[in-house]
Amino acid sequence: MRILYIAAVYPVISGQARASKTLMDALREEKHEVELINLGKESLKHGVDSYSRLITIIKVLFQVWKKRRNNDIIYLSLAESFFGNMRDLAICALCFNSRHKIFVHMLGGTGMRTILSGNGIQQKINKFFLSKIGGVVIEGEMNLEAFKRVISEDKIHIIPNFAEDYLFVDSKEIEAKFKNYDSIQILFLSNLIPGKGYEELADAFISLPEEIKSKVNIVYVGGFESEESEKVFLDKIKDESRISFLGYIDGDKKRELLSQSQVFCLPTYYPFEGQPFSIFEAYAAGCVVITSYHSGIPYVFADNRNGFVVEKKSVPSIQKAIENLITQKESLIDIALNNRKEADEKYRVSIFRKSFLDLFDQFYRNK
Repeated sequence: MRILYIAAVYPVISGQARASKTLMDALREEKHEVELINLGKESLKHGVDSYSRLITIIKVLFQVWKKRRNNDIIYLSLAESFFGNMRDLAICALCFNSRHKIFVHMLGGTGMRTILSGNGIQQKINKFFLSKIGGVVIEGEMNLEAFKRVISEDKIHIIPNFAEDYLFVDSKEIEAKFKNYDSIQILFLSNLIPGKGYEELADAFISLPEEIKSKVNIVYVGGFESEESEKVFLDKIKDESRISFLGYIDGDKKRELLSQSQVFCLPTYYPFEGQPFSIFEAYAAGCVVITSYHSGIPYVFADNRNGFVVEKKSVPSIQKAIENLITQKESLIDIALNNRKEADEKYRVSIFRKSFLDLFDQFYRNK
């Protein structure tokens, strides 16, 4: 197959980029001809925030116009911001003569659900294009009803996200980190951007009694959207010896940190959240998870089965969850082992790859 692949692949600084690169690599390994138009950007901000970004989008649209013909499939990873959606609509317009070959992949979904649930001109334009394409791939059921409003349900395919194979630990590693440990290590592994809950976690810890704080360590890993926000946060935690910030890490160092952490915390209310890859990575590494019931998370996380749920934007709720870790310390390993098992059964890369390859192969054979 010849596939025009329009997605944010490089740099790999987000879950969306990781998913796009994983699928692209799978297609190339199967000897398909994949022509990449990279939508990636260095900044973690959404929307058009500079003149150079606008020029980049114009260049992307020009590449699409040049490469729009003679493809068997056109894959497009959807954006959720207003300007990102305008770019995607322009791409669909440029490829209109091949609209039945377009597959869009919705990673996230909150922003797109808002667009598709409206009644304005933006919703109508999206409905016009989406109703005519080959298919939509979504992460989970949270996006199903929104897309059913604009495209036939038989063209909607659910393919969940994944944890990479190297992050899976074995039961002995899980048992080791829950054996005779004096303090609980809580890991925040995500981009440190507004809405992810990283500040609320720090505020919760700082406000705890010393007798609780002495039994907990918090490690932050990820990147900030600006130097100013990084400076403000580091100033907040500078006097807390049990809070550390490691910056961005990946690969073996990431695995080592996950395998050493008993708990993963993501109290998110991020507006473009979907199914966070970091939660699946925490499952794979045998971590107890603290998170919020936001966007797609309730479909992949259950309170007291996978960890502890917290209220969005609530420092007291996070404090209570940390206290629960201390009082229920002996039972945490059971949750950790269950999470590892769940990740193995549902959130493997092999499942993600096979689902996409089967979908595209079936479409190609039936066209």
